[in-house]
Amino acid sequence: MSLLPLEEAFANVEKGISVLSAEQVSVADCLGRVLAENVAARLTQPPAPVSSMDGYAVRAQDVLSQPVTLTRVGESQAGGPYDGTLADGECVRIFTGAPLPAGADAVIIQEDTDVFGDQITMKEVAFEGKFVRKAGLDFSEGDILLHKGRVLSARDVGLLCAMNVPWVKVFRRPRVAILATGDELVMPGEAVRESQIISSNSLMVAALVQAMGGIAVNLGIAGDTEESLRETLSGLDCADLLVTSGGVSVGEYDLVRKVLGEEGLDIDFWRIAMKPGKPFMFGHIGNKPAMGLPGNPVSSYVTAFLFLRPALRKMQGGAFEQDKPVQVILGAAVPENGVRQEYMRAVFSQDPDGNLVATPYNKQDSSMLANLAHCEGFIIRPVNAPALSAGEKTQAIYLKDAMVSV
Repeated sequence: MSLLPLEEAFANVEKGISVLSAEQVSVADCLGRVLAENVAARLTQPPAPVSSMDGYAVRAQDVLSQPVTLTRVGESQAGGPYDGTLADGECVRIFTGAPLPAGADAVIIQEDTDVFGDQITMKEVAFEGKFVRKAGLDFSEGDILLHKGRVLSARDVGLLCAMNVPWVKVFRRPRVAILATGDELVMPGEAVRESQIISSNSLMVAALVQAMGGIAVNLGIAGDTEESLRETLSGLDCADLLVTSGGVSVGEYDLVRKVLGEEGLDIDFWRIAMKPGKPFMFGHIGNKPAMGLPGNPVSSYVTAFLFLRPALRKMQGGAFEQDKPVQVILGAAVPENGVRQEYMRAVFSQDPDGNLVATPYNKQDSSMLANLAHCEGFIIRPVNAPALSAGEKTQAIYLKDAMVSV
């Protein structure tokens, strides 16, 4: 079977992923969620002209020169406005955020006054609007301030509250069923026999799912028998997407494709022109999309980074898109590439001129998790790319594990 070019694999996965339905959640629980509709302000902020400083509300025409003495006739606080109307020669003590009384159009800050009982001497002139926040300075009722597709941040939560919005409609969080396969796998902390290895892929992928706003449903480890695999798959009903780890390459005990096929899996493609990650599978089991990640840890992560992250983004109403490459200078030479596009683990630095330098690890084995954990990005080596020397320019992408809600 020939290898599917990477561009075609991306396009096929994008076509095979659908946006999930929307649900309504409290503004207190919306952090990191993706808006399913535009949100408009339900009030004007501030609703009336307010003071931006502590001082005295005045009529600007009364303070065209200084010094001038006015009579204090009341006080305006944020929770207790002055109800009267200012007349000639009057002022009102006012605090930050308090509404201006009728007739007032400026504020003299308290540092620019002398107080003698109710007689307030103004030592600065005023002009209309001085230290006044106009009504609607921030926003007005009906203004659309947050748009469909936005990932809600902590700042957005504050804005929603100020907009007097208690509930928002967001896309449902994808429930991703994660299945690891192999008799050789044991969970972290369990006794490890000579022929066994620790299962890292499923928890690593689960963490990536959570970082992208999804809900990871760990189905556990299926043994290398059809019965064990079918039993483990019984938990698939509650999920929107199935992700398997291992069992999709060519081998005597690789049963995932066989068993899932008997369960109704329709394979779109299997094996792509990518390194690491050639044995990557995509299809549908019933109406659920299914991804089969390779068993090698680095291959599993790289394919999840390139395919699963955009899929989760699209399921939550976002765009199915890859991280945009940046131009870098190679910190070490790289050999010519073959027929698979390669993603080389690398660390980044800056040269004396401020250029971004990407230095690949000497060893790029797909089993080396320590290099993966410490690398800062991938150098992209296109199909049949020529050898490059240190100092030459190429393309790279950053790893981004940060939560979607930042």
